[in-house]
Amino acid sequence: MERDGGGGGGGMDALPDGVVQQILSQLSSARDVAACAGVSRGLRGFVPFLPSLYFPRGAFDAAGGAAAADEAIGRMVDAASRLEQLVIYCPFSAALLPRWLAARSSTLRVLELRMDSAVPPSASGAGSGHMDCVAAVANLEELRLWGLTMTRAPAWGRLERLRVLEIIGAVMRDAAVNGAVAACPNLTILALIGCEFSGAVAITLPLLERCRLDFVGSANCSLALAAPRVESLEVQGFCWISLQGGNRLKHLTIAKNTGSVYSIDMGKLPELEKLSLRGVQWSWGAVSSALQCAREVKYLVMKVEFCGNHETLEPFPEVDLVDFFNSHPKLVKFEIHGAMFAAMCQKNSLKNLDSRFSTPCLEEVLITVRSPLNAEQKLDTLESLIKYSPRMRRMVIRISQMKNCHGSADGFFEEIFKFMHMNNGTVRIE
Repeated sequence: MERDGGGGGGGMDALPDGVVQQILSQLSSARDVAACAGVSRGLRGFVPFLPSLYFPRGAFDAAGGAAAADEAIGRMVDAASRLEQLVIYCPFSAALLPRWLAARSSTLRVLELRMDSAVPPSASGAGSGHMDCVAAVANLEELRLWGLTMTRAPAWGRLERLRVLEIIGAVMRDAAVNGAVAACPNLTILALIGCEFSGAVAITLPLLERCRLDFVGSANCSLALAAPRVESLEVQGFCWISLQGGNRLKHLTIAKNTGSVYSIDMGKLPELEKLSLRGVQWSWGAVSSALQCAREVKYLVMKVEFCGNHETLEPFPEVDLVDFFNSHPKLVKFEIHGAMFAAMCQKNSLKNLDSRFSTPCLEEVLITVRSPLNAEQKLDTLESLIKYSPRMRRMVIRISQMKNCHGSADGFFEEIFKFMHMNNGTVRIE
């Protein structure tokens, strides 16, 4: 391959223009695109073939901030006639977003925007109004939005092709959440992460497979979810939770960092493999309901500090060890935090223990001990778990967070280390 005026040049000069354009069309970063397009007029021809454009944070800080970004984004979006993915993390003027999306409404499939970096319109663009322009991109398949404020339901129409909706770090009202999800009836992945929220969420998504709803704040929130195909569900921040159609659910996490969890209504979860319950305070009714739904669970995590239905923090009621494990016969791995473990170490917790009892599948146990009280009962429970678990491979006992100011702490430490040496290779102290 020779060019006029030279023979056999190396590098990019040795390639046909079509091959060069194909290689350069794989670029996505705006910095790389601008650098290549500025080399020569010939290299500018690859811009219309770009399937993706990515504008990172700080990309235009040295060039004048949002004003420079607006000019560059507009120019590149206009030139990229086959654009399928647009990612903007740098500051930009939100008022220009509708024009950019309209220019590529027929080709755009993936849109990701950091709205916390956007310069809001000077007029009536407060709240979610400037995001109504998403409705123009009817073929959108994935939408990710960061740091926006949604005070009302967005006017998105129906985004029938949207499969992935992720909103991170937003301030949202219940009408906005319900309206946004209702506009995307065919979602398979839904994630609302680190969002400030209060109110009631009602979601019906027949195709949903993975869902993460992570709401922050101390307000009381409720969730009603109907998702017959959901396989993974993580919820944080709700006091009342109901699920319709959990027959395919495999992974379930329920957490509440502040406030209480009052009610769980899910029915039977026959395919559930992992259940994680976390929080400061749960009502015992909510704990019991979650455990009853998860009789087939294989991996159970219980890290709830206190019980009680009101502001008063209460200890867990006594739990019968035999009834608990008979209700979860397939349990393979069990992580249990101080309060729940203490509930299994009460006076009558082992009253039904006999030679017929067995935990046939249990292999790993991680126990966090927070208090040396009832040391004898706790040691009896630990010994029973070892004795009646024929497949037990590892028991980890965490005492590093234990309150050792009580007078019985030294005696408990001594006994727990004796227990470890008697079961050397199986029991480990952390």
